[in-house]
Amino acid sequence: MVGSSHEALHRVFQKDPALLTRAFQKVLHVPFPEPRDFAVLNADVTEIEPVERRVDTLMRVETDEGAYLLVVEAQGKQDERKRGSWPYYLAYLYEKYRCEPVLVVITQNSTTARWAAQPIRRGLPGWESLTVRPLVIGPDNVPVIASEWEAERDVPLAVLSAMTHGRGERAAAILEPLAFALRTVDGDSAAVFGQLIESCLADSRAKEIWRDLMSEIRYFFNNPVAEKVREEGRVEGREEGRLEDRAGMTLRILEWRAIPVSEAVRERVLACSDLDQLEIWARRAVTAERAEDLFSG
Repeated sequence: MVGSSHEALHRVFQKDPALLTRAFQKVLHVPFPEPRDFAVLNADVTEIEPVERRVDTLMRVETDEGAYLLVVEAQGKQDERKRGSWPYYLAYLYEKYRCEPVLVVITQNSTTARWAAQPIRRGLPGWESLTVRPLVIGPDNVPVIASEWEAERDVPLAVLSAMTHGRGERAAAILEPLAFALRTVDGDSAAVFGQLIESCLADSRAKEIWRDLMSEIRYFFNNPVAEKVREEGRVEGREEGRLEDRAGMTLRILEWRAIPVSEAVRERVLACSDLDQLEIWARRAVTAERAEDLFSG
């Protein structure tokens, strides 16, 4: 015996499943493929056995317009199972916290980024019951931060740049400016950022370069004189140090790419006293076919 309108309104379709498709066509005017068979399934969606489901990072963000849940998922490759899990995560988290969830996917792979950015649609074509639109952070939209002043202006963004581009050929151009910028933050933060970046570098030579740079950073923070100068904000020879760092980075990028560097090229780079020119040469070093190409164009 049906005792409520709530029960009646949905159980009528159990009695005549074809009624539902006719309602789509004649009431809602929503196209629906002609059915071949029906099976009324168990409507209980309670999970009898506990199922462990975890997102990578979950943050609650308060804004003037309200609170949001940021669901952050790191994705290394395409995984079609995620296109089932992500909608579940968002629906569950909204029900649990009554707070609007936002899905953010971060990846180092352009192909994976394009895959993750595709809307997840559940329901009828053109009339989806559920649509999930992930926000994707990847190498195609994260800028390459290859200058010291940009890295110093926003160190965390420069770290993100190094992490998302850590598997690409442009990683080397990011490392040295970032290492210099890490000296402007506290030692603990620099150490954490350094470990995160190293874990995202795919090329063994890039990792070796980064470990050498991190050794210099550790020395900078552990050296009492350097620490005192840093705290007072009076780093003597700062401009000279930048010139040396940028010239050295340019040569290291060429060496990292196994491009022979003649003594004439080395001397010209090391003798340059124009920071802007050195930055141009450093960028060219990422794509140059010969060391001499630094000076062309």
